Amino acid sequence: MGTLIYDGADGFTFDDRVLAHLQAVIATKLRRREGFLLLWTDRTTAAEPTLRSIWLDPSISVQFVFAHPVLPELNREWLTILTEKANGNGGLMLEDELRAEIREEVPEGTYRESRPKRQVD
Repeated sequence: MGTLIYDGADGFTFDDRVLAHLQAVIATKLRRREGFLLLWTDRTTAAEPTLRSIWLDPSISVQFVFAHPVLPELNREWLTILTEKANGNGGLMLEDELRAEIREEVPEGTYRESRPKRQVD
């Protein structure tokens, strides 16, 4: 498990594969000087899951600490999904289902198949 350290104080744990994908998306957004909201269900701090959100902005320090010295391979489709979410008005909501797929706990494509299909006019 890796850690996202936000504003030098708070650390939030994520699987290294999830954290590597978040790092790629967050770095791209911050490099463009674009702030955005990151939301996820945190199951690590209390008996009951809590919804966490942080505003990520180029002016706020963020660090990525990985449990392993080699970064996991990035999946282009997951990066596309995460980037689309980060660019949306609601922010990047990191759903449990997507996190499970990135962690390879469910077959690849499971999350994509569960997403509502966009209507094309």
